[in-house]
Amino acid sequence: MFFYLSQVPQWLAENGHAVWADWLSFLRVFQYITFRTAGAAVTALLLCWWLGPKIIALLKWLKFGQEYSDKAEEAGGLHARVLSKKGTPSMGGIMIVLSLDVTVLLWAKWNEFLALSLMSVVVLAALGFYDDWVKLTKQDKAGIHSKVKLAVQLALGLFISLYLWNHPDPVKSDLIGELVVPFYSGGIVFAGVGLVGLLITTAAIVGSSNAVNLTDGLDGLAIGCTLIVTFVFIIFTYIAGNKIMADYLRVPYVEGAGELTVFCAAMVGAGLGFLWFNCHPAQVFMGDTGSLALGGVLGVIAVLIHQPFVLVIAGGVFVLEAGSVIIQTFWFKHTRRKFGEGRRVFLMAPLHHHFEKKGWYESQVVARFYILGILFAVLALSTLKLR
Repeated sequence: MFFYLSQVPQWLAENGHAVWADWLSFLRVFQYITFRTAGAAVTALLLCWWLGPKIIALLKWLKFGQEYSDKAEEAGGLHARVLSKKGTPSMGGIMIVLSLDVTVLLWAKWNEFLALSLMSVVVLAALGFYDDWVKLTKQDKAGIHSKVKLAVQLALGLFISLYLWNHPDPVKSDLIGELVVPFYSGGIVFAGVGLVGLLITTAAIVGSSNAVNLTDGLDGLAIGCTLIVTFVFIIFTYIAGNKIMADYLRVPYVEGAGELTVFCAAMVGAGLGFLWFNCHPAQVFMGDTGSLALGGVLGVIAVLIHQPFVLVIAGGVFVLEAGSVIIQTFWFKHTRRKFGEGRRVFLMAPLHHHFEKKGWYESQVVARFYILGILFAVLALSTLKLR
């Protein structure tokens, strides 16, 4: 909305109100993406701070707290965990989603990329909200069936993939038909219908959504790692939306991608605001309401700027967490079929619980995963020059 204020001085000048145009010339600052990016980050942060206590109080009043022990506590052996998670309200992702959506509508210039991103946030947040509601009202940690969640995520990924693939603008359809590989200066163009592109796009959205969801198990872990990845995409989206910088760094130029910089900045602001309440000991958990939405929209943004593989690098912590679950599940089933008894690779999956069971304090795991996340982020940013 604020972007359109920048057009007011020009409109006044064109309609014979030069004096008023001169007085209101300061409104032109809203046309600059850098200014709106900073404004979005601060607005989302303040809005999340303001909403936080109110939403936490509401969740407590509604008794939307986790009264059952989490999987790690049930498994035992977490001698380094000082506080139990029981009773802490969940669904805190509501404050992230509300702050993000309102801020983006205020500070960004509307385009298709924003529409796809906001749609993804709303759809996945609604899915996560329903899952959290089932868990908290029925006190059933299983929530809705995993096949239902996967079906919705796949439907969203396929919708975005097919929308871009069939887009009349060849630049936007190339988001599916051309693959950009890190450390390689050219692009790989898919012949024919580009089914590989459809697969990669859908996998990026579904995989990212589930990976962040799996990482959300310790106070501040998922949101902190999400913030690190989002900082990387603030830089990538800005470059992708700036033709001069994109040409210089040999990054595909995507017209309109600059507005995703404002979106990412709003994510950072909302995430920092939420971390204020989610740091150890957490006053609230984001739940699936936040984790599915944040992970999924990171996948969408990566697709919209031709960088799904950069997301794999920047989100290395998420890859490790999801990979640990896949490896553990596969090996347990394989050994149970072969030996009659399931065996484990890790003491517990996802990976953060493995280190808890090894005796690391929760705050140690989170801090060390943050460090790993920063290293992965630096590696992702290095792909801009190492081509």
